[in-house]
Amino acid sequence: MYMMVSKPEQWVKPVTIRGANQYIFQLEATENPGTLIKDNWENGMKVGLAIKPGTSVQYLAPWSNQLDMALVMTVEPGFGGHKFMEDRMPKAIEVTGGIDPDAAHRCAEAGANMTVSCSAIVRRQDPRSVTNLLRNVCSEAAQKHSLD
Repeated sequence: MYMMVSKPEQWVKPVTIRGANQYIFQLEATENPGTLIKDNWENGMKVGLAIKPGTSVQYLAPWSNQLDMALVMTVEPGFGGHKFMEDRMPKAIEVTGGIDPDAAHRCAEAGANMTVSCSAIVRRQDPRSVTNLLRNVCSEAAQKHSLD
């Protein structure tokens, strides 16, 4: 689950009950990331921390040894359908925001090992084929990087 919500603390129990096995929350949305990370671990979930495009990756450092993943947004949060911000790529690990098949290719080539797509999938006639295309783009780039 990627929870782009205010007060992410209030959603840990509900998503756990519904079967989530990972919880990614926005660093800027909580006053105490350490407590929220601990709460997620105690509820049996992997933990990810997301940052907005303008937030330095240095802000992830205090919690890096407690995280399963880091997500760098490539759009400012607020609504779906944003334009992909390519200048965010140098700090990408997992990216979200404007990730259509073309952006997914650029992200994977830059070394991202996970992408999050919403509008590019749900706004298509055949969401399954777009999902498969996105998955293949990332897999091919990962394969290429492992051979380099």
